[in-house]
Amino acid sequence: MSERAIDNILAEKAGVIKKSFEKNPRRWYLDIEKSALEDMARYIFKTLGLRFSITTAIDTREDIELLYHFSDDASGDVITLRVFAGSREKPEMPSLAPLAKAFEWIEREINEMFGVDFNGHPDMKRLLLSDDWPSGKYPLRQNQNDPK
Repeated sequence: MSERAIDNILAEKAGVIKKSFEKNPRRWYLDIEKSALEDMARYIFKTLGLRFSITTAIDTREDIELLYHFSDDASGDVITLRVFAGSREKPEMPSLAPLAKAFEWIEREINEMFGVDFNGHPDMKRLLLSDDWPSGKYPLRQNQNDPK
């Protein structure tokens, strides 16, 4: 195996990477389909031993984009998997919580803030919003402040 995780990922998982982008020598973005997310995250996290940093979400107004950030602390590289939820009407992703507990809280947060359902999550209860928060209202969605 190569000394750099990104070289291993590009070699071993080339078939599932739709697009790769080197933002700078230590920062890589890899676009993948959501059907490949579990396998790719398992490979990066378990096989290569990279640290899961965080998942971030962006409402693009057409879809919900999720960015899964992994850090190779030995090299200083950050590798980000970019995945789209598939629709704004019913955004869904496979949960990575069964892979590691580190994914549990951020998936709950993204569920509350963006409305993404994480299929297979073990405990999708509220984390930030009060129990009386209106169903179907997501504070970080672009259209929440649009006039009706």
